[in-house]
Amino acid sequence: MDTLQLYIESLIFASEEPISVLDIQATLKDVLDIKYKTERIQEEVDALIEKYASDTYSMEIVGINEGYQFLSKGAYHDVISSLLRLLSNKRLSKAALETLSIIAYKQPVSKTEMEKIRGVNCDYTVQKLLEKELVEIVGRADGPGRPLLYGTSAKFMNYFGIKSIKELPKLKEVEGEQVEESIGRQASVEEYTAVFNIQTEEE
Repeated sequence: MDTLQLYIESLIFASEEPISVLDIQATLKDVLDIKYKTERIQEEVDALIEKYASDTYSMEIVGINEGYQFLSKGAYHDVISSLLRLLSNKRLSKAALETLSIIAYKQPVSKTEMEKIRGVNCDYTVQKLLEKELVEIVGRADGPGRPLLYGTSAKFMNYFGIKSIKELPKLKEVEGEQVEESIGRQASVEEYTAVFNIQTEEE
């Protein structure tokens, strides 16, 4: 392994968010005063991905939202989930997960639409999701009052380990049930949240 690959490996490991090839290039230019070609950096990233694909490692490098990040491999998710259950202060509340699920599938969506599905006021929950940077304001609707529209953020994709919203399973794929929305039928809150299937804290 050459020195450049070691630098890149350290940057991916140290970054709390997925780090892009361009960010790696800029960091190396700032520290080493060498502007490596993006193609060269990508080659080294690909080599690292291949290296950590080996069963020797419990982690792997995954491409997320046009960047790269170290994540644990699936075989170790159970033991990590056990740890995360202990960190209850970092879990999403049931209300937050329900609202986040609706935003993920219906975006761009207004609070009025969220409340129609959940049946309760969503002001507090949406504010908490904004504070956690899992959702963001993406515009305004054209209707009366031009209500704010919400969508998921890049941090949302990082939180759930997906590259794009297109990777979310279709509602009809959840547990093999036919729950796809149709004319005259609104998917239930349970159908939205079932997709995420993560531990939540009681309110």
